[in-house]
Amino acid sequence: MATNDDIPEEPDMILSDDAESSQTFAPPPRIAARFYRPSNARRKSSAASSRRNSISSQQSHHSNRSYRNNTCQSHHIAQHLRRASILETRKARLADRAAHAEQVRLRAALAKATPRSNNSEERALAAQLARERHLAQVAAQCAEEVRRAKKVAEDMKERKAADERRYRIEMEEKLAEAEKRRMEYKRNARRPRTASSPTNEPKKAAPAPALSDEAAAKRIQGVWRARARKQVLDVWSELGLSIDKVHDTSFEDITALLAEEKVLAITDKIMSLFELLPDADATARSTGVRMFLSAYLILGHPAHVLSRDGDQEQDLITKAKDLVISFESALSKLTFNTNYKPSPTRIETVLLAHGAFVTAFNDWKARDSSALIETMITSFVSLDAIWQSVKDETVDEVANEYRSGIRDNQVILLSKIKQLAGPDRALTLIRKAIRESRRARPKRKPAGEVARPRVAIDSPTPGSPISEDSAEAAAAAASHLEASGAPPQSEGHQANSLSKVFTVVPGNRVLVHELSLDKEYRIDASPTANLRDALNRELCDAMRKGFENGEAGLWTVAMAENIRSKLLRLLKPGNSMHTLISETLDPELISRQAGQGMFSYERFFSFIASILPKLCAPFRDTEVKALTDELQEEGDLPQMIEKLFKLLHVIDLLSLDYSNFLLMNAAPTLIKEASGYEQRMFAQDLEAGTITLKRTQRWWRSAAVNMHTEADRRDPWNEPSPVNRPTPQKIYARGLVDLAIATASLRDSELPETLELDRARIARIRAEALRITTIGGILLAAKNLLKRDVRSPWKREANRMWEILKDGYLKDEAMPSKILCILETSYAMPATTRGQLSTTVTRLLNQAESGKLSDPVLKVLFQRLKTHICNRVSASSSGERVKAASTATESLATTGLPEFVNQVGDIVELLGKISEVDRRAHGKWYEEIAEEMERLGVEGEELTRNSSAESSAGTSLSE
Repeated sequence: MATNDDIPEEPDMILSDDAESSQTFAPPPRIAARFYRPSNARRKSSAASSRRNSISSQQSHHSNRSYRNNTCQSHHIAQHLRRASILETRKARLADRAAHAEQVRLRAALAKATPRSNNSEERALAAQLARERHLAQVAAQCAEEVRRAKKVAEDMKERKAADERRYRIEMEEKLAEAEKRRMEYKRNARRPRTASSPTNEPKKAAPAPALSDEAAAKRIQGVWRARARKQVLDVWSELGLSIDKVHDTSFEDITALLAEEKVLAITDKIMSLFELLPDADATARSTGVRMFLSAYLILGHPAHVLSRDGDQEQDLITKAKDLVISFESALSKLTFNTNYKPSPTRIETVLLAHGAFVTAFNDWKARDSSALIETMITSFVSLDAIWQSVKDETVDEVANEYRSGIRDNQVILLSKIKQLAGPDRALTLIRKAIRESRRARPKRKPAGEVARPRVAIDSPTPGSPISEDSAEAAAAAASHLEASGAPPQSEGHQANSLSKVFTVVPGNRVLVHELSLDKEYRIDASPTANLRDALNRELCDAMRKGFENGEAGLWTVAMAENIRSKLLRLLKPGNSMHTLISETLDPELISRQAGQGMFSYERFFSFIASILPKLCAPFRDTEVKALTDELQEEGDLPQMIEKLFKLLHVIDLLSLDYSNFLLMNAAPTLIKEASGYEQRMFAQDLEAGTITLKRTQRWWRSAAVNMHTEADRRDPWNEPSPVNRPTPQKIYARGLVDLAIATASLRDSELPETLELDRARIARIRAEALRITTIGGILLAAKNLLKRDVRSPWKREANRMWEILKDGYLKDEAMPSKILCILETSYAMPATTRGQLSTTVTRLLNQAESGKLSDPVLKVLFQRLKTHICNRVSASSSGERVKAASTATESLATTGLPEFVNQVGDIVELLGKISEVDRRAHGKWYEEIAEEMERLGVEGEELTRNSSAESSAGTSLSE
C-alpha cells in the first residue's frame, strides 16, 4: 500500500540503509525547540493512547538518541519491527476511515435516490400566495383609505369653496349695502357747523346727482324686473300650493288642480326664477313643470302615486321632500330687500335638490314603465289569442263583431306601448310576444288527422250528412256509435260473457255534450285502459287454468268467438273482409276442430297477423307490425297466452280508432242537434222521476239572493225597481262562478242537476283556482319580503310551482323546501328572510291542503280572483268580453296575480263554454225557476206591505 502524502512522517520513522553511515545527530532539545516550533496546522494524533505518545516510547526515543553517539551498533531489526507495527496500525486506521467514507457516500446516494415527500416548494408557494393575498388585502385597505381620504378632502374642499362663495357673496352684499348708504349719505349732505342761532336765510335743497341715460334705463329695468318677480310670487302665494294642502285635498281634486293651465303657467315662471327649466325646448319645459309638481303629489298622496313601498320609492320620497323644503326655504327669502331675486347660494341649493329628484324620478319611472309595458303587451297577446280561437269557430257576424272590438282595443294598446317604449321597440316586443304565444298555443288538429281505418272505404266522408232529417241523423249516428261498442246479439252466451269488458265509448248524451264544448273531441281510452288490461289479464289467466284442467276446447272456442266479435265490429256487413273473418273464424267450425284436436293456434295467429295490417289505421302500423312479428313466432302455452293478451290489447286500440272515426263523421250532425237532444233527454229523465230540480232551484235561489244583496249594498237608498234588479243572465253567471270558484271539495248537494255532466270540469276548476291563490300568496309574500314590485310577473317560478303542486300540496314533507328552493335559485335572500318565507310557505300549503283559507292574504286574493272571473263570465256582449279580456292583464296585476293570465283565461273560456251549452240545453227550466222566484218575491213584497198597512191601521184605532 502506498504511503499517503497527507500524513507526515516523523524523523524517527524515516529509516534507510545508510543511516549508520550518515551519522545524523539531533540537536539538543533547547536548540531544537527554537528551530522546530510545532505548527498549528500539524495534525494531532487521533488516539490519545497512541504508542508514540506513551511515556515508554518517549523514553526509548530519547535514550536511543542519547546512546547513539556512544554505541555504534545498529538496532535495525527493532526499528523495522516498530516501523512495521506503526504502518499496520495506520493502514488499519485508514482502512476504517475509507470504509466509513464509503458508507457515508452510499447513504448519501441512497438518500438522494430515495423519493421523499419534501413540501418545501409547496410551503414556499403557499407562503408566496399568502403573502400576495395579504399584500392585495393591504393594498385594497389602503386604496379604500385613500379613497375615503380623497372623498373627505373633496368634501372639505367643496364645503370650503361653498363657504368662501357664500362669504364672498355676503361681503359683496354688505359692500353694496354700504355703498348704497354712502351714496344716500352723500345725497343728503349735513349742514356745516355754525352758531347755534338760526339764520334767517332760507334753506336750499341739495341738488340731485345727475344720471346718465344708460344708468337711468338700467335702474328702470331693475325696478320693472323686481315688480314682475313680485307679481309671480304673489300669484304663487295665492295658489297656496303646499304639502299640507295637497295632503288635505283628495287625490282626484289635486290631480285636476295640478293639470290646470293656470297652475302649469305659474309653475313655469317660478321655476324659471330659480333657473330650473331649459330655455329652448317647450316640450322639455312642460315635462319639467309636471315632474316638479309631481313632487308635491308624491308627498301628499304616496299611496295613490306609488305602486309599492320599496327602497326606490322611499328614496324618491326623500328626494322629493328635500326639493320641496329647499324650494320653499328659498322662496321665503325673496323680499323687497333682495329685489325678489334668490341669491346664487339659494339657487345652487335648489338646483342640487332638483337634480337629485329628477334622477330618482326617472329611475323609478323607467322601472314602473317597464312593468306597465309588459302588462300591456300581455293584454295585446291575450286579445290576439281570443281572435285566433274565435275566428274559425263562430258565424261571420259574430266574428266581425269580435274582430272590430279586438282591433279597437289593440290600437289603443299599441299607441300606449309606442308612447312608453318607442315605435320600433314596441313593434319588436309585440311581434316577439305574439310569436311565442302562437308557438306555445296547442295547434288544432285538422279534421282528417285522426286517420280512418283502411277498411272504412265505404264509410261516409267527414262532414257529410248521414240522413236528410237532422234529428234522425243525430239519433242514427249516436246509435251507430253506441252499437259499435256492443257485441252482436247472435253470438253465444259464453262469448257475451267474455265481452263484458268495459267499453270506452260513453253514452249518447255525454258524447253530444262533449262535442258541444269541443268540436275536436275524441274518445280517450286512458280512463279505462288499465281496467281493460286488468280484465284481459284475468281472462288470460283463467284460460291458462282451463287448459291445465283439460278445458282447452271450451276456452279456445270462447276466445275465438270473442276475437271474432271484436273484429267484426270494425267492419260493415257485406264487406269482403267481414265475410272472410266470419267464415274463417266460424264458431261451429272452430268447435269441431277443437273437439277433434285439429285446431292449430299457429294457423290462427298467422291468419290474424295477415288481416290486422289491413284493419288498422296508418299511424298504428308500428304497433301492429311488432304484434304480427310476435304472433308468427312459435312458443309454448305461456307464450301463446301472452300472445292472446297482446292481441286483445291491440284489438281494443283498433276499436277505439274506429269509434273515433265514426265520431268524426257524425260530429257535425251531433253538434247541430246537441242542444235539442240534451233537452229531450233531460225532459225524459224529469218525466221518469230519475232526477228532480231541487238542487237547481236551491242553487239559483242562492245566486239570486247574493246578487240582490250586493245590489242593495251598492245602493241602499234607492227603491227596488225592475231596472235595478239583476238579470237572469247575471244571476246564472254569479251562480256558475260561485259553484266553480270555491276552496272546498265539490259535494253532490251543491251541484245542480243541469250541470251533472260538467262535474269533473267544475272540480278541476276549483282545484286550479285554489292552486292559483296559493301560488299567488307565496309569490306575493316573497315579493314583499324581498322588496320587489308586486306587479312584476315571476312567470318562471310560478310555472315551476304550478307543475310541482299538481299532485298535491303536502304529498311529501319536502314540499315547502322545494318551493323555497325555486325562489332561492332566482333571488338571493338573507337567512332571516329565508326563515320568514319558509314559515309562510308551510302555513299557506297547510291551509291549501285542508281547503280552509284562514290567512288574510289568501282570502283577499281568492276573493279578487273570484270577482275578476265573475266580471268576465257575466259579460253579455262580445264588446264587453273583448273589453274585459283587454284589461284582464292589468286587473290581475293589480290584484296581485300577474303570473296567471293564461290560467285564468283558460278558466274563463271554459266557464263561458259551459254557460253557453248549458243555457241552450236547459234554458227553459232556468226561465221557469226565475219566473217562479220573481213571482214569489212580488207576493212577498205585497204581503209585507199589507201586513205593514194592517199594523198601522190597528195602531191608529187603538189610539
